[in-house]
Amino acid sequence: MAGIETQLRVYVIGDIHGRSDLLDRMVGEINRDLEARPAAETLTVTLGDYVDRGPDSRGVLDRLICNPFPTEYIALKGNHEELFEIFLRDPTIGPRWRQLGGLETLYSYGVPVAALMVGKGFEEASRALRERVPKAHLSFLGSLKLSFSVADYFLCHAGVRPGIPLESQAAEDLLWIRGTFLSSKTSLGKVVVHGHTPTDAPEVLPNRINIDTGAFLTGRLTCLVLEGSSQRFLCT
Repeated sequence: MAGIETQLRVYVIGDIHGRSDLLDRMVGEINRDLEARPAAETLTVTLGDYVDRGPDSRGVLDRLICNPFPTEYIALKGNHEELFEIFLRDPTIGPRWRQLGGLETLYSYGVPVAALMVGKGFEEASRALRERVPKAHLSFLGSLKLSFSVADYFLCHAGVRPGIPLESQAAEDLLWIRGTFLSSKTSLGKVVVHGHTPTDAPEVLPNRINIDTGAFLTGRLTCLVLEGSSQRFLCT
């Protein structure tokens, strides 16, 4: 059975997608968990997709840049953060980003979106977003890691390509992969903890654990708690 160091507890949070309200509630859940079950060493890891779809992407980043958790904190990158960064320098990605929830992010920064809803004005919106995004948000986005490994677990946003060593995974796969990863029944080197693909409840399989429970739509933000050989969940 997979496990981690006995002195370390790791809280792993799935896709937040603009739900600052659920992030606040999860911070409270982690605080209560630590009060009820003190631990010598603690770490929180978020798996990316902080922006898009939900109503308060800016608020989510405001919170995360200050580490709201009662633990050490590592932030990973999701495909939606990649789209956000690309749009800042290349507005031609706007139509694609719009389809994936980018309008909600722009609106949270006070960027008008009426023209974008009919497929116009992406260059102006990109310029306006560059003017409105705080430098602290850009620094946070630039600091995001693609993966994090701890003992028997490999944490990333989307998943990994089977047959490729974990240390050699391509950024494109870590941020975007689905089919070949989700269908794989073979060992991936470690148990991969990921989000990116919403499910009604956490999926716990021999080779992977999916904790994206569609928070922006369902109101269920999920946190996997890893400690020793145990796996348990906190949920809003």
